[in-house]
Amino acid sequence: MPVHPRLHGQAPRARRPAPDPDRLRHPRRGPGRSVVVRVEHADVVVVGGGAAGLSAALAAVEACAAAGRDDAVVALVSKVYPMRSHTVAAEGGAAGVVPGGEDTLDQHVADTLAGGAGLSHPDAVRYVVERAAGELARLERLGMPWSRTAEGRPAVRRFGGMSRPRTWFAADKTGFHLLHTLFQTTLRERSIRRYDEHVVLDLLLTAEREARGIVGYDQQRGEVVVVLAPAVVLATGGYARAWGTSTNAGIVTGDGLSMALRAGLPLRDLEMVQVHPTCLPGSGLLITEAARGEGGVLVDATGQRYLADYGLGPVTPVGAPEPRRMELGPRDKLSQAFWHAERDGRTVPTRDGGVVHLDLRHLGKAVIDERLPLVSGLARRFAGVDPVHEPVPVRPAAHYTMGGIVTTASGQVLDDAGRPVDGLFAAGECASTGLHGANRLGSNSLVETLVVGREAGLAAAGVAGSRAPAQGTELVDHARDLADTRLAMRGRGTEPPAPLRKELGRVLDADVGIFRDADGLARASATLDDLHARFQDVRVADTADVLNTDWAQVLELGAMLTVARGAVAAAVARTESRGAHQRLDHPQTDDVARHSLVTLDPAGETHVRLVPVEGAGTAIGADIGTDIDTAVGTPGGTAVGTTQGDA
Repeated sequence: MPVHPRLHGQAPRARRPAPDPDRLRHPRRGPGRSVVVRVEHADVVVVGGGAAGLSAALAAVEACAAAGRDDAVVALVSKVYPMRSHTVAAEGGAAGVVPGGEDTLDQHVADTLAGGAGLSHPDAVRYVVERAAGELARLERLGMPWSRTAEGRPAVRRFGGMSRPRTWFAADKTGFHLLHTLFQTTLRERSIRRYDEHVVLDLLLTAEREARGIVGYDQQRGEVVVVLAPAVVLATGGYARAWGTSTNAGIVTGDGLSMALRAGLPLRDLEMVQVHPTCLPGSGLLITEAARGEGGVLVDATGQRYLADYGLGPVTPVGAPEPRRMELGPRDKLSQAFWHAERDGRTVPTRDGGVVHLDLRHLGKAVIDERLPLVSGLARRFAGVDPVHEPVPVRPAAHYTMGGIVTTASGQVLDDAGRPVDGLFAAGECASTGLHGANRLGSNSLVETLVVGREAGLAAAGVAGSRAPAQGTELVDHARDLADTRLAMRGRGTEPPAPLRKELGRVLDADVGIFRDADGLARASATLDDLHARFQDVRVADTADVLNTDWAQVLELGAMLTVARGAVAAAVARTESRGAHQRLDHPQTDDVARHSLVTLDPAGETHVRLVPVEGAGTAIGADIGTDIDTAVGTPGGTAVGTTQGDA
């Protein structure tokens, strides 16, 4: 596989390019307070500094260089320093078929389609699977320290729902090493201009829905920043932090999805939220599936392995896991088994809810220290147990969101009629490419960030090379108006944000969790409508221009409320059980698999339509099959504000 030469060799001495002569400052004209807007230009804007965003940025640089555009600028915008992006928390690994072994691409495709429960797109699955091993090998050439076998081949481990061991890993710190590798590689590239600690407030789209850049806020300087570009890649992560008990970092707040909704774009399958079965109680810290792949077992309060009693049998030998059985069943099935075991009185009561135990003791200290050092450290520090000598208490927590911005397999964003949105791309957890369907298989997500992130970056660079630079005072004026709306939140309002945030997490945990029903979803919907109405008068006490975290967190809360209302509305509309969405009052799975599509109208109402999967690739908004239109929300109550991040 050819490797771009600019990604190798001696790194340039200068970290940033020379000052851009196109950087302009536009003061507000006319009445009102003076607002200075810093205007900058780029060829491609990438929003999010995690694996998908960094992959997109590197690919865009490579494509521009290949086209002879060495003066191209790729703006990398992140609300945190990139190494604080949520990718760093990924533990288990990335799936890819190692050439020359017993595993096959067809088997990886079949496993992924089975896990997706009818909502995965076969073409999207094959698109990622066929490119997976190549991207993992590319990472190794950039310095990724994959664990290896004694023969020197990439080591692979078992993961839930996978019929073969195919998950590449770097001990149990895969995301940490992966993000380091990508970030260090970006430091070599003069063309990448970083905007760390910049809160992205909104997308800039023309009336014809053509991407023209973003409007953001520089937290370090206290300035509104407009970055005009003919192509934008959203790599902003998911929205599982909205739940009260979650494995996600505090930055994973649905920012890009909220921006897409406000732009009139559809979000697909928001109700499909994966609940990971093994997390530390209270903190929600993830205990990676790799612990079960190495042979760890789950036991109830009496020390008995309980999963076979809930449809995951037959029982496998301790320390000898078998694909798709017991501890290596799909994540949704393990979380559902916990739910039943808790109601059957088989869990251990704690102040943070019932727990079961993950027993690793039979693996021995040497295996735990070599293969699971992070798990061992987390258990000792946050649960007060040494997994070499004691079982680890675990319970489920919200982990991953399969739904997102509707895209093609390569990351091209589509509108509600299935048409490409010119110049707009999305990758990673914020995108719904058709890979994961109703339930993601562990280790498919990291490789998706690499494959789709790269393809989105290449495509964005191609668009930038074929279009004139984005410019115009109308865009800047529109951006200023958007920024003014967000900035006006400072120093006003009477509703404290902390109770709103706490109630949001509580109701999602209680009523939009592993199992749902009509009564619980109705309670959640009513609560979210109330929270949304109260949010319109939310208080932002801090009026500082620089590093105003009070304001930034309120913007994140607004994004979570917007996306959560969409997720609940989609859960109400889906009257079946499929994948991660299980309805106690509708246990059947419909014969026809349908996607949910959520849109937000100008009055702030959330609308949901269900469309058959067969039509999703060409006309996702067409009136085909059953068309359910559900309006949920308070007219005129559109939630405002968002930021960006990556998971």
